[in-house]
Amino acid sequence: MQIIKPNVTDSTNNYLKQLLMDTVLEDFCVVATNHQTKGKGQMGTEWVSDKGKNLTISILKKNPSVVLSRRFILSILVSLSIVKTLEGYRVPKLAIKWPNDILSDHQKISGILIENLIKSNKIDYSVIGIGLNVNQELFEGLLKVSSLKSILGKHVDRDQLLHKLLENLQMYFKLYATKGEEILNTEYESYLFRKDKPSTFELPNSTLFTGIIRGVSETGKLRVQMEHETKEFDLKELKLLY
Repeated sequence: MQIIKPNVTDSTNNYLKQLLMDTVLEDFCVVATNHQTKGKGQMGTEWVSDKGKNLTISILKKNPSVVLSRRFILSILVSLSIVKTLEGYRVPKLAIKWPNDILSDHQKISGILIENLIKSNKIDYSVIGIGLNVNQELFEGLLKVSSLKSILGKHVDRDQLLHKLLENLQMYFKLYATKGEEILNTEYESYLFRKDKPSTFELPNSTLFTGIIRGVSETGKLRVQMEHETKEFDLKELKLLY
């Protein structure tokens, strides 16, 4: 397995994308760094991580065989891979907060950022960025954030964790190739945070409303049952308050 370990980089996603321009890389090639200075999260946010304490990685998936309009299946595959890995460590009360934050008992412990190269209306490759809080215990200024060490009360070996995560990621891509989307969608929704529970949401204009999460559409939009109808929302259109 090809694992590249720069000691420091601005972003593992950027590093891997630059490598792709200059080097022939294996499928599931990994870039893992001790220190990421400008880690990226969803919608341009920054992923903050203490040096040498967490998993800050990017994984290359060549030709993922995913239809462009159904690319949300990539988020499902990666989210389930992380959850399955953490279950192996007996992390309690795991949930996936749409679209792909991984929670343990309402505390965020992992986030995902997937960037795709599109050619001829197909995904040529995906760069899968994963941040996973492992041994960091203080998160200054951040609410509802935790780590494996804080939850489990012990130090976790990052290299061992990485290899288990890669095994599960490869397993889920094989499952997708052989079984298709439906079984994965069902498993993803079984972990969906606050599914079938009344929840408070905020719209971009700061309007609040109560709704019930019923699932996720084929294109990755959140299906929310409102008073008189069920509507679908994109990431920029809705914020779950909890």
